Amino acid sequence: MLPDFSTVRALVVGDLILDRYHYGSVSRVSPEAPVQLVQVEHSEDRPGGAAYVAANIAALGASVHLLGFSGADDEGKKLQALVQRRGIHSHFIPDADSRTSIKTRVIGRNQQLLRFDVEKSTHRYHTDQLQDQFAELLPAVNIVILSDYAKGCLAEVVALIKHARHAGVPVFVDPKQADFGVYRGATVLTPNWQEFLQAADVHGQHDAIWQVAESFRQRLELQALLITHGGQGMHLLEQGREILDLPAKAREVYDVTGAGDTVIAVTACAYRANGGHLPAAVRLANYAAGLVVEKLGTATVHPAELAVAAHPPSQTAGIHSEAEMVDLVAQAKRNGERIVMTNGCFDVLHAGHVHYLRQAADLGDRLIVAVNGDDSVRALKGDGRPLNKLIDRMQVLTALAMVDWVVSFSETTPERLIARLLPDVLVKGGDYQAQELAGYHAVINNGGQVKVLSYQEGHSSSALIDRLRLS
Repeated sequence: MLPDFSTVRALVVGDLILDRYHYGSVSRVSPEAPVQLVQVEHSEDRPGGAAYVAANIAALGASVHLLGFSGADDEGKKLQALVQRRGIHSHFIPDADSRTSIKTRVIGRNQQLLRFDVEKSTHRYHTDQLQDQFAELLPAVNIVILSDYAKGCLAEVVALIKHARHAGVPVFVDPKQADFGVYRGATVLTPNWQEFLQAADVHGQHDAIWQVAESFRQRLELQALLITHGGQGMHLLEQGREILDLPAKAREVYDVTGAGDTVIAVTACAYRANGGHLPAAVRLANYAAGLVVEKLGTATVHPAELAVAAHPPSQTAGIHSEAEMVDLVAQAKRNGERIVMTNGCFDVLHAGHVHYLRQAADLGDRLIVAVNGDDSVRALKGDGRPLNKLIDRMQVLTALAMVDWVVSFSETTPERLIARLLPDVLVKGGDYQAQELAGYHAVINNGGQVKVLSYQEGHSSSALIDRLRLS
């Protein structure tokens, strides 16, 4: 289960960037130079840099304050409006001598073709004002994230870390400055692999790389060092624990933009929300990173999709544990989907079953089929049944296009399972009265419906098995 992100009150401090995207089609080469010609069809502005970290936190449902410098220009006002629309409490310090940093990307055929940056920063000369604002906001938060893009906002990062730690507030830092010594005393530092190698002065192959990393962590007085490694996943070195290596979770990578920002946002919030258990927070962030790189641009991850990603299906497609089903049903209901559930032994699947399951699927958006375990079938049908083991029966059901999810239960009836999943529609085939069905009262009391569908005549598993035995 996801931690309760609503308990998180975050303060993000760092370099504010406006991410601008121009999307278009590419059909020919420019007649002026040997470059692709992009016909821009639409443009979009999004929060970038520290603002993107804050956007990730807001998307999780946490409270977040955002502090940093912007230019006293239209782009700064636009960026502030963007973050405020996402429910972020903005504390922008405008600087008349600077320009708001803008990263402009040109996208064609769902690929980034070009990026150009516009920036002019003198923020390092105004850090007293930022530190005063930081001190005012600190008592109202329970986690601090410092998002350093080396553009001057965190020139005095040492003082910010000391102030936060003195107040007992954990500090997570995404570093960019060449000298990592300025981040000494942070709770967690989240460099990428190349940043870590450069800061630790490691060149080429190194047989004792993790000893170097641990020594580096101790020297900086960090609780943990979290190294992101692109397609290689993530490595967590935490005081008093074994190294945690997590493989990358992305199925397809469309855009790695902002993956590190997503990692620090989810790690920090999950750490705060789950009572300070860092490995669990990092595992969740690893799933979040896998989701965000499958999207284009600086996209955020929402709790509903994170919950499903963090509870992946079993190796056999469509077959899920009961715990997984609880999360999948909750996610589907949040998406406004209507859940239909039926149950049975399905020992020998025949045309009557297919017709019945198709009828059931037509009653909603998702069809769950709950299957009796082998002992349960034996208790209902007698010795010699089932003919097919549980896993075989479940695998056959997953091959049917109308079946979304298959789950098993061990009791004689699925009443307990139905009461836990609470489908919108409970369906059973046969000559039953609706009130007789297991789970009837749980579904009705939850505002759902219970329906009995008729089987096709001439189709029965028991009759089919008897004919086979006689032949």
